[in-house]
Amino acid sequence: MRQGPIGWEMDRRHALRTMAASALALGAAPVLGGTPPMAESPLAIRLAVKYGMIGEGQSVREKFQIVKDLGFDGVEMDSPSDLDLSEVLRARDEVGIRIHGVVDSVHWNQRLSSPDPSVRQAGVAALERAIRDSSAMGGSSVLLVPGRVSGADETQEDVWERSIEGIRQVLPIAADLGIFILIENVWNGFCYEHDGARDQTADRLAAYIDAIASPWVGSYFDIGNHRRYGDPAAWIRTLGRRIVKLDVKDWSFTKGWTKISDGDVPWPDVREALREIGFTGWATAEVGGGDRERLAEIRANMRRAFALHGQ
Repeated sequence: MRQGPIGWEMDRRHALRTMAASALALGAAPVLGGTPPMAESPLAIRLAVKYGMIGEGQSVREKFQIVKDLGFDGVEMDSPSDLDLSEVLRARDEVGIRIHGVVDSVHWNQRLSSPDPSVRQAGVAALERAIRDSSAMGGSSVLLVPGRVSGADETQEDVWERSIEGIRQVLPIAADLGIFILIENVWNGFCYEHDGARDQTADRLAAYIDAIASPWVGSYFDIGNHRRYGDPAAWIRTLGRRIVKLDVKDWSFTKGWTKISDGDVPWPDVREALREIGFTGWATAEVGGGDRERLAEIRANMRRAFALHGQ
């Protein structure tokens, strides 16, 4: 059920307050003998990793401490998971690190687009659990893959209609707890053509998010996921303020997945597009993790991609 105008406006203001962040400005000193060159204004981005990428440390606390020591601003958890929530919260507070959100860890199997109504309902229940877990951990979002186009019984139209129906069931809870449901662009065949051209646009994904008609649903834009299908900077401009958070990886037309900043993602254009839409907030690596050395490399690659040197 869609909200009326009054409820919509109250939720919209609440969402905008939750998303608000201050932008940074960079001053330029005068240069003798001519006009000073224009410098890129730094992006106001916080860097995070997925919890499952932390390959060193035995306990939750030890893993959080490694991430904190390396200079990451936060971590993104999974839900549902086998971790004890009280242990996670205790580790978070003792280490002093942010948990900015969770990933719905069962969205591929308990799909909101499944032709089986019982599977769809299990997916709705899991999404509700993820919303509640994110709130309990101090997060602001749940990353969701809304379905998968996989033949005659899960078409583009099926994924569109079934997933929206499921998402709307949990919107009152998301709004009450202040948690965003963020749609990730992935290789699921939805809102793009998997065997299509390299110049596909984000128009269908933008229309899908708009069709849900809630300020609590937005885009979790994965910068590298659709490099094979289109220009990520153009996708950012199309999605605009729908983008609440970023996943970070890189992709090459000749090598496939690469280290961040070593592929064919046009990072200068991506940075400029993010500035144009006024993006501020979380950017989370979603690549192969490992030990402390590997995680340090990932952070350095992210900083290079976003031109965060010296900050």
